[in-house]
Amino acid sequence: MYLFFIVFLPGSIGKPEMTPRIKNIISSLDHIAPFRLAEPWDNCGLLVGNPDREITAVLVGLDPTGRLLDEAIRLGANTIVTHHPLIFHPLPAINTATPIGLFLEKALTNRINIIACHTNLDSARKGVNDTLADALGLIDVEPLKSSADSTLPGTGIGRIGNFNESQTPSRFMETIFGALDVPSVQIAGRMPDKILRVGLCGGSGSEFAEPAFAGGADVYLSAEIKHSTARWAQECDFCIIDGTHYATEQPVVRHLVAQLQLAADAQNWDIRILQTLTELPPFVIQNRCS
Repeated sequence: MYLFFIVFLPGSIGKPEMTPRIKNIISSLDHIAPFRLAEPWDNCGLLVGNPDREITAVLVGLDPTGRLLDEAIRLGANTIVTHHPLIFHPLPAINTATPIGLFLEKALTNRINIIACHTNLDSARKGVNDTLADALGLIDVEPLKSSADSTLPGTGIGRIGNFNESQTPSRFMETIFGALDVPSVQIAGRMPDKILRVGLCGGSGSEFAEPAFAGGADVYLSAEIKHSTARWAQECDFCIIDGTHYATEQPVVRHLVAQLQLAADAQNWDIRILQTLTELPPFVIQNRCS
């Protein structure tokens, strides 16, 4: 008598692989960072492309730049997901001699789909601000300004949380530099002797300095801090750190790639989810020559 054994290799059972369409990834992004969390003035979602077009690969970055578009074309990725939207205000015309016009012309010529997750990703759980809070090692984190959507607890703009134990100024600055991967930051106000509670807002967050102060934060980390806000911090002996817009938001790119990869694996999508390797901050540090 002969016995036959059938061996099932990993991945050989279950759902067959499928090639997703733009509408499928939009649905997954809506689960990761619900579009209803976007501010009324914002422009999120599919900005260029066809919802029914099949996806070859997805490239994720912070900014919709010509450099990122060229990288997508080189990698064979026909879909770009960025944090900042390509089209922010209504366009009265498309002048292809301008950066946005040239981007649109090249994207349409190469059939590249462009998707933005902006303030919805700021507000979402595990979005821009939770990612920054995690990078700092904060616990007991909650929004500085909670979302009006009661069905999505823990969402909103900014975050405030605590360290397990208070940090000295030198240790805290090591934490900041490690999280942001920057050579320098700007500081307004007095750095306290011990830092336990930290408020933060990735990107432009001057308006949330006072809520952070009112919430008991020892320090507030954000970017694009207004001159008047910095002077207010001085008068209040409250420490504000400007870590630059790029550095306070860039950590979310890697996190968004990971979340999209989980969605792709769960749905057996036959695509690549890629993180940009060419994106750089727009500013460089120029020291005074001696």
